[in-house]
Amino acid sequence: MAQKYRIYINEKVILLTESIPKKAEDYEKIDVEAFDLKIIYTWVLNHQRKHFYVLCTDAKAFLKTVTKSVTLIKAAGGLVKNEFNEFLFIYRNDKWDLPKGKIEKQEGTKAAAVREVEEECGIKVNKLEEKICKTYHVYIYKGNVVLKKTYWFNMRCKGQNNLKPQKEEGITDVRWFKKGHVDLIVENTFPSIMDVLLKEELVTDKLMPL
Repeated sequence: MAQKYRIYINEKVILLTESIPKKAEDYEKIDVEAFDLKIIYTWVLNHQRKHFYVLCTDAKAFLKTVTKSVTLIKAAGGLVKNEFNEFLFIYRNDKWDLPKGKIEKQEGTKAAAVREVEEECGIKVNKLEEKICKTYHVYIYKGNVVLKKTYWFNMRCKGQNNLKPQKEEGITDVRWFKKGHVDLIVENTFPSIMDVLLKEELVTDKLMPL
């Protein structure tokens, strides 16, 4: 099966793929030899299209090359589920999001994921479960193009309704949502968060970018 990876720039997506997308006419192709994330960042933002693809023989190897070409920031977070089959979301910067944050020096990925979730939501994680996926998004940090790689994990917590948003991190709300009631999230979240929800089947692929 052909591998593919998504790199997000705001609401836009660059698909690194080993096969031509099914609806190629809806994409703008970026030549693999000319791909330089630092250069194409602004071009993608200003382009009228939202979907782009890079056709490569080894998508995983190409992604590794891309991550080495810019400053890489590693982060970790989680999708928390309680005993009522509800899922925990935060509201930050006018978007629904999942709790996450930068991995500190000498800190393990799993430990960082748990710490960030607990700090941002004011809860205690009872159980750390399997990894869900990794997401990638690009933005400007201190004047430079950086790539954030976020590791996502499933988590469990019990009997904790006294949620406390970490306001100093710009979080204004923390709320539980049942699986069938995530429409509010879908209407106003980041594409990378949709990747996580798709992996956990909280949404269908029909709602995903191409």
